[in-house]
Formats: sequence, structure tokens, C-alpha cells
Amino acid sequence: MQISQELSLPSMGCGTWAWGNQLLWGYDESMDEQLQAVFNLCVSNGVSLFDTGDSYGTGRLNGRSELLLGRFTQEYQGVNQDHICIATKLAAYPWRWTRQAMVKACRSSAQRLGKNVDLVQMHWSTANYAPWQESGLLDGLADLSEQGLVKGVGLSNYGPKRLQRVHEKFAARGVPIKTLQVQYSLLSTYPVTDLGLKDVCDELGIKLIAYSPLALGILTGKYAEKGSLPKGIRGLLFRQLLPGVRSLLECLREVAASRNKTMSQVAINWCICKGTIPIPGAKSLEQAQQNIGALGWLLDSGEIAALDQAAASTDKKMVQNIFQTQ
Repeated sequence: MQISQELSLPSMGCGTWAWGNQLLWGYDESMDEQLQAVFNLCVSNGVSLFDTGDSYGTGRLNGRSELLLGRFTQEYQGVNQDHICIATKLAAYPWRWTRQAMVKACRSSAQRLGKNVDLVQMHWSTANYAPWQESGLLDGLADLSEQGLVKGVGLSNYGPKRLQRVHEKFAARGVPIKTLQVQYSLLSTYPVTDLGLKDVCDELGIKLIAYSPLALGILTGKYAEKGSLPKGIRGLLFRQLLPGVRSLLECLREVAASRNKTMSQVAINWCICKGTIPIPGAKSLEQAQQNIGALGWLLDSGEIAALDQAAASTDKKMVQNIFQTQ
């Protein structure tokens, strides 16, 4: 029997991909105290949704993000304490293909968190490469809801066609899909503009979560073609993208200046104005404070139109997640 529980979703969340990731984000364990401060600042300002995944954390640090979130949740006492929502994504690993494997994976996540997962999400669809694998994983996801082990279930990197199929499958079992998470920003409008995903979500009563709303940092304005770039993979990507996004960054800069806001805040607010829940990452108090500055105001229709136009005429776009389905 399914236990109905309340899922609290704010207008913005915090992504924790970097919490434990040494390869892409340069994490090390000396950052933990700072990350606790980030968590506390976010929750106290109403940013109470934290998105993680059971695959987050490189090498021996696998699961680190969940462990940290579990610790921080238990240690936090203060405003919005009852509204904290930990959303984890269960990876569709090749060796994870039965419904029982998904239930077991979620129990492992709960163990790391020290509490039940609030929102459990399928990290990606296997439809693009192993469609036979997906059925069991989705059954397991629905089982978690039916067994009352989570407050809600969601999907990640699904397009409208797959989403509608899964919605029908779940509806037959009385399990609602609460959220869908996709890569969405001014540099990655594809899921909404090309696939019409937002309209389908609205029709089905599903909340759209926007990950990478700052396009891995390109939209912050911190990086320039001839300036210093991040190390590793991000630096290589930025070198390719920056020359083609000049006009978009200039438009962002103009709107930010007229609003007395930062480019990051404008880019995040644009996602909110589009009816999504952006989940920008934060590794420092400064970044968290920046993100929080995107709340409490809204861009006007003229500003949104100017940004839309600049985004549409951009030569280069963010590479779509390879798992994103139609």
C-alpha cells in the first residue's frame, strides 16, 4: 500500500555534484566544514532542496555527497529544518537491472543519509543503449513509493515521449511522478524549446528541475576567452564554447548591470521565470550567497525576451547529456 507523504519543493535548490568529486571539481576532505556552512546558509534562506546521486563522489569517495548531506541534515537545527528535502538519483549501472536492485540501492542511500530518501530519481534512462534494462529499474522505483520508503519519485534526463510512457506505467500503479530533472540553462534550452518538455510536464503535473543552470560556470561571467580557465575537462569545454557565446554573455551582463545583480543571479532567475526549479551548485559561502541573490525578484517580460533571443542566436550550445532521451 502506498503511503502518501508531503514533498516540500522550494523555488530553488542546491546541486551537490561537486561534494566528493575530485576529478571535475577538485574536492578534498578539508572542504567539509565549508560545505556544512553552505548547507546551513542555504536551508536558513529557504533553499531546502539538495540534489545528490548515489554515484556522486570519485573513486574511494563514492557516495561521499550523500554521506555529507546526511551528516549536515542531522547537525542542522534552525529555520526551515522541517522543509529539508534530500533528492538522490539512483544510477542505472549495467549490473543494476532488477527491481530489487533499485530498492537495495535506495536503502543504501538511506543508510548513508541516516534517514529515508525524500525524493528518489532514476538518474538516467537506458533507452538509448539498453532499453531492455529499464523496465526492472522503473518497477523498482515505483516499488519504493508503494512501500513508503520515499516521499516521492522522479526521473532525470527523460524526453517527453519516454516520460509519457513511464507516466502511464506508473499511473497504472497509482504512483505519481513528482519531478523531472534535465540539463537546462540559457546555453541548454534544447529540452524545452526543441522537445516541448515543459508543456508535457505541466500537463502531467510534474515539476521540472533545471540542473547546470549556470552551464558549469560559463554563465557566471568569471571566465573569458583570453583569461584563466578552469583546470581539466571544464577548461577544454570552455575554450570551445566561449568564442560562440559572446553575444549571450553581453546580454546577461547588460541585464545584470541594469538590475544591480550578478550575471549568475540573472541566469538562475531566468530558469525560475521559465517555471523550473534551478539547482545551481555551491562549494563556498560566496557561491551560495550569490545563488541566494537570485531569489525574491523576477525578470520582466522584456528582459526575458532579450535573453531568449540572445540564447537562440548563440552559435555554440552546451553538449547535451548523452543519456537524454526523446
